[in-house]
Amino acid sequence: MTRYLLTFLASLLFAAAAQAQLTIEIPTAAGRQIPVAVMPLKGEDGQPQAISSVVSDDLKRSGLFRLVNTVGISPLPTEPSEVTFPDWTARTAEALVIGKVDPLPDGRVEVRFRLFDVAKQSQLASYSYVVAPAQLRATAHRIADVIYERLTGDKGVFSTKITYVVKRGTRYELQVSDADGFNPQTVLASNEPIISPSWSPDGSRLAYVSFDQKKPVVVVQNLAQGTTKVVAGFRGNNSAPSWSPDGSQVAVALSKDGLTQIYRVPSGGGDAQRLTDSSGIDTQPAFSPDGQWIAFTSDRGGTPQVYRMPAAGGPAQRMTFDGTYNVGPRFSPDGKSLAYVQRDAGRFRIALLEIATGQVTVLTEGSLDDSPSFAPNGKIILYEAQAGGRGQLAAVSTDGRVRQRLASAAGDVRDPAWGPFPTN
Repeated sequence: MTRYLLTFLASLLFAAAAQAQLTIEIPTAAGRQIPVAVMPLKGEDGQPQAISSVVSDDLKRSGLFRLVNTVGISPLPTEPSEVTFPDWTARTAEALVIGKVDPLPDGRVEVRFRLFDVAKQSQLASYSYVVAPAQLRATAHRIADVIYERLTGDKGVFSTKITYVVKRGTRYELQVSDADGFNPQTVLASNEPIISPSWSPDGSRLAYVSFDQKKPVVVVQNLAQGTTKVVAGFRGNNSAPSWSPDGSQVAVALSKDGLTQIYRVPSGGGDAQRLTDSSGIDTQPAFSPDGQWIAFTSDRGGTPQVYRMPAAGGPAQRMTFDGTYNVGPRFSPDGKSLAYVQRDAGRFRIALLEIATGQVTVLTEGSLDDSPSFAPNGKIILYEAQAGGRGQLAAVSTDGRVRQRLASAAGDVRDPAWGPFPTN
């Protein structure tokens, strides 16, 4: 059942009364892949985390790179003077990564890496990081981000975070993990449902819907402090939070005045400002990246469709016309596209609308795909899928070439949201 239907049912209920880590399993890719050779970093064997393996896994998982076999190269280069470019040209490598890890007297380590263009026999990047050994995995993601950006022209997202809800029996856990599913942390656990998590623009807070008060309320949680605040706990249904680009406001769907409509509330709490006044149910708001628009789902025209309106409220413009069910819009980071859930022949799939042209591309092939969320570089969409009767996370590139599945043995995994680029 899609998020729109959940919200719709919650609205009806309250109108009447009141309502492990992930592992990447099946990456698939099509099209050209950049062949890159990633050397083991000198000195990484004695550290708690081998950097080269994390970098290799990141690049491979993206679907845009092919790892070059290094068997037979001896010794493996760790310094520029040791690189013999013809060897790597013969192995069809277009890029080469070398580096080393040196322990420092204070217990930290210095990580150095270099990226080479094999054909031009030139250095593309060289960076050094001084970190604690416990930060080596995060450092490897930063290195993979640099390589990704230098070789594709787009920023990498390996250092970002994702959040999602895991349901184990009757228990719900709101978790935050690295983008590759490692290092999951439970930031909230409850025997009542948790739905619709949404990252603040700076990544420091999460807004979500909690049922701990025996009704849905919108909560903002500070991740570093662990503090929580109910920012929408009005009569009836409080749901579907979405942050304004400056983090000062949260758009929400409220039924406090009757039918569920779109409002916005200060992210620190305060009065709600009503933005829509329609004869249908308006829900699932999403701010555009420039803060000028809010996209949302409405059945004002008879079937649930995606609309957009000025962020301060005003006339709404229908955005979707294919089919009778298009819900859950999310703007791409550049504001040029909308991802949403489209029902076609009884199957719920993730679709992408190019706003300027109106062109729609269906990106997924599942039967019950839901909750699309863009990576901050706009190249990948994370979403909820179904397999074996359980929810799991999946990802698809916005050109449809690369598909991934992030599986969990722990339970149902739902409601993913991709966090912003790290600020440090």
